[in-house]
Amino acid sequence: MRNVVFLVNLICFTLAAQSQTLRRPVAAPYAGFGAYSIQHADIFSFTSNPASLAQLKSAAAGVFAERRFLLSELSNYQAVTGIRTTSGNFGLNMAYSGFSDYNETRLGLAYGRKLGNTLDVGAQFNYNSIRIAGYGNAAAVSFEIGSVLHLTEKLHAGIHINNPVGGKFGKEQAEKLPSVYTLGFGYDASDKFFVSTEINKEEDQPVNLNAGFQYRIIPQLLMRAGISSATTSGWAGVGLSWKSLRLDITTSYHPQLGITPGLLLLINFKEKSN
Repeated sequence: MRNVVFLVNLICFTLAAQSQTLRRPVAAPYAGFGAYSIQHADIFSFTSNPASLAQLKSAAAGVFAERRFLLSELSNYQAVTGIRTTSGNFGLNMAYSGFSDYNETRLGLAYGRKLGNTLDVGAQFNYNSIRIAGYGNAAAVSFEIGSVLHLTEKLHAGIHINNPVGGKFGKEQAEKLPSVYTLGFGYDASDKFFVSTEINKEEDQPVNLNAGFQYRIIPQLLMRAGISSATTSGWAGVGLSWKSLRLDITTSYHPQLGITPGLLLLINFKEKSN
């Protein structure tokens, strides 16, 4: 009964809000970690900044799933894939949140490329939809742009702007996806250790600081951990690699709402040499 009341309150809050965003995974900073890096970027990094897609070394794909606060009704699923071309790299980002009576989906098409050796740029176009049983569906189109500047071989900085204009739901355009602005920094201390910080400002929300590190203990084993200041929640995980596969077990903790476990699977496809 407590879970049902929690879910109803969450839906009512979402509908009453002046602006809303499709639910991001609680461990989104974990999945998108490496966006401001050269040595530690992976296929999921472009979910934090589409410019990171320029650092894709080979075609890759991945899936991520989490059960938010251990409630099946608040589960999140995400799938990404990317390919390299001579004209830049392309990525596909698909996300689903919720359950049969209330769910949110997003389909995004991303593009990233290098402009010389010091600047990467990227963009992503999204189709967002919300479905509520008994009320029907609503959809909105949004876009995001990003850049990553490689200040040195180890120090990187970037900007990500999500939905600066538009992105309104429904016939009356009453519900709007909020604008989100991010300033990110990353430092490749070595091929084993990386630290990153993101400063996020979402419309009508306080400033949020995401900070974390990644340590590759051995080539087959990595560890990530960090914190998000807006919710005072921490996240952590370990990843085990075997050949072209990597499996991560993640968790995040909110002091009032509890634990959110997750799994991430990533595969890199070897490219044929000419």
